Amino acid sequence: MIIHDIDPVAFSIGSFKVHWYGITYLAGFALAWWLGTVRARQPGSSWNAEQVSDIIFYAAVGVIAGGRLGYMLFYNPFLPAGEASQFWEVWKGGMSFHGGLIGVLIAMWLFGRRHRKGFFEVADFVAPLVPLGLGAGRIGNYINAELWGKVSDLPWAVVFPGGGPLPRHPSMLYEFFLEGVVLFVILWWYSKKGPPRMAVSGLFLLGYGSFRFLVEFVREPDRQLGYLAFDWFTMGQALSLPMIIGGGALMWWAYRSANN
Repeated sequence: MIIHDIDPVAFSIGSFKVHWYGITYLAGFALAWWLGTVRARQPGSSWNAEQVSDIIFYAAVGVIAGGRLGYMLFYNPFLPAGEASQFWEVWKGGMSFHGGLIGVLIAMWLFGRRHRKGFFEVADFVAPLVPLGLGAGRIGNYINAELWGKVSDLPWAVVFPGGGPLPRHPSMLYEFFLEGVVLFVILWWYSKKGPPRMAVSGLFLLGYGSFRFLVEFVREPDRQLGYLAFDWFTMGQALSLPMIIGGGALMWWAYRSANN
């Protein structure tokens, strides 16, 4: 059993506090930019360093705006109007991946229009850059002691502040490993095999959706929502199902089109 006692504030400058949560997001964007420059230098790439910097900026805006808006709409839809200012308090956590994904999809579409690139040309380039950033965000969730799992007697279970006296699954670390490390390895390897257009994007959706769906079984549902059905089906699973179906369909269509 582990006792969580990490201070979410990394350091302070006077009254200004720098939170670990924000640092992990910056680290995620920096990793994505670095990986993007590596991909852009590969033989046959149609990307340059300036375009990589642009897409990371577009995506960062999409992640933050979409992630926060998605959290407010998907997980906290009944927030009183007088508390709408909480939208800007991102250092407290409360970011929806699925909302962030929608924001990034819009950002990629806008970027593609500006740089005359097809949507899936952009999406296939970006997809392998995303998982390590997701993993960094999950480390931020762990430091913030949010999104913890169900009660567990496993030796690595953690007693979280706000989670009661019993140890719980560190579900955010499971997501760090699966959605961050494992998904990155799969996508980076697969993207180097020369798959058809849309296939990398499809594999990202299929992989993330599947991993997230599985981890939700040991993750405590959001208190304000609870289970949506069957005493186990969560909002996270409801939002991940379309990703699994859509990702599988994209991969099927990519290979079908390539073989015709």
